[in-house]
Parts: sequence; C-alpha cells; structure tokens
Amino acid sequence: MIRFGIDLGGTKIELLALNGTGEALWRRRVPTPKGDYSGTLQAIGQLVTDAETELGGQGSIGIGTPGAISKASGRMKNCNSTWLNGQPLLEDLQQLLSRPVRIANDADCFALSEAVDGAAAGATTVFGVILGTGVGGGIVVRNRLLDGPNAIAGEWGHNPLPWPTDAERPGPDCYCGRSGCIESFLSGPGLTRCHRERTAETLEAFQIVERADAGDPSCGATIEIYEDRLARALAHIINILDPHAIVLGGGLSNCARLYRSIPLLWERYVFSDRVDTRLVPPRHGDSSGVRGAAWLWEY
Repeated sequence: MIRFGIDLGGTKIELLALNGTGEALWRRRVPTPKGDYSGTLQAIGQLVTDAETELGGQGSIGIGTPGAISKASGRMKNCNSTWLNGQPLLEDLQQLLSRPVRIANDADCFALSEAVDGAAAGATTVFGVILGTGVGGGIVVRNRLLDGPNAIAGEWGHNPLPWPTDAERPGPDCYCGRSGCIESFLSGPGLTRCHRERTAETLEAFQIVERADAGDPSCGATIEIYEDRLARALAHIINILDPHAIVLGGGLSNCARLYRSIPLLWERYVFSDRVDTRLVPPRHGDSSGVRGAAWLWEY
C-alpha cells in the first residue's frame, strides 16, 4: 500500500510517498501559493496526480497543516497561513481527490512520525515540540495521536510562560491576541527579539546559536536565557503529561547544547525527586512532518 503524506507549509508544499515499511518512494516540493486558497488546492491536486502517474497506483492521503479543523464548523482555524482559516479544506480536498483524506496539525504529524519510527520509537507517551517560526506541540500515546474535543491537544505555545520573572511580565504581544505566550519567547523570532533587547544587535536565531557555539559571550548569555525559559515550559508539560520522551523539532532543534542543558535545568521545576523523561533530537529532521502525515493512515 502506498501512503502519501503532504506537508502544507507556509512557503512550500511537499508530498512524500511511503511504502508499508516506511521507505520513501517519491518526493517533490513546490512553492505554496501564498494567499491563494484555490491555488493551494490546485497545487496539492497536481502533486498527487504527478505522484500517482509516476508510481502507477493510488494511495491513501494524509495532510499536515499549520492549524486544525474546528470541531464546531468543520473549517480550518488557528492557521498562521491565514488564507486557510475559515475554509472547508477537508471537504474540498476529498472532493478534489475523490477519496477520504485525513488532516492533522503539522506539529501532531511531527510527533507521530518521531513516535512511530523516529527518535522516540518504542516510547509509550511522546510529546513532540516545534521550535521554529512558531511554537507548537503534539501528543502521541501508544503510536496514536491524542485528539481532544477542541482539536488543540498539545498546543502549549499559547499558554503563558511558566514562573515568569518581573522582567518577563506582561510579555511580548502574540498574534493570538494575548501577551506573554510561550511562543513569543521560544520561537525563532522570540530568540531574535530577546537578543536585540539585551544587546541592540539584530541577529537571526541560527546566527545567535552559531555565535554562541563559537564562544561569543553575548550570544551565549542569550542562549542561557532561552534555555531556562525552555526548561520552565517543558517542566509544565512533564508535570501534566509525564511523557516518556520529548522530541524537539523546528529550526532551533538543531541547537545541540539544548539536549545537555535542559534536562539539568528542568529538574528544579518538575514536581518529582527525579526526572526520567528523555529529551531527544528528531531522527527524521525536516522530513518528520510529511512522514507523520503519511502515517495518519497507519495509526
């Protein structure tokens, strides 16, 4: 059986075809038609047509999106690709592709991929984290996504930063309309803002990480602030969910020092005498989201 996974991102749409053992059969990326809902549907349809023509058969289709389907309306909500919000994406795609389609949040797909055959394979409960332009999360229990009645399971990025200092209150404004959200502190733009506020120097998140690794004391201090904030935020997850493994994804997951420092820092915040939760980097990297979308039809 062929499983098609589609990652519907803000800048690119990727289709990956997997066989039953998780081997990649076909892959292609195209630019996302930003702001164009009809064009987005057409791009997805063309990718599926091209894949099935070249592979010589149909497959199941799972799609990872930057939002979720509202249980109230059946339409998309919470998408930072705002042209998807309010649209009947599932209904339109099923009509376009003439078959059932499964849709999940892209962070959920990431978590599922890493739980099924990634860095957290074999772990009973997995929390998958996205640390990128935004901050998201997904929960997988025994290789099944946790899907709540509000379709927001794992959305830790829009909770307030735990145990804030006076300097962190009320916190930066967030696009969700509130202030002080975890996302506003721990996203890539949040790291950039933190460094700029400290030093008046504007650097991209990856530049801050690179300079810190090279011994730059100013960037190193910024990363130390980030590490403590991330430890606090993940400690809340451990206190509530107590996952066996936490997998980091997104651009900031490439910061190797996080996997050493965070387990040492979160011990002071977790309500336990010992923390056995594993913090691990992703096995599949940038491919985790699209792989997880394909696995929506297996698990």
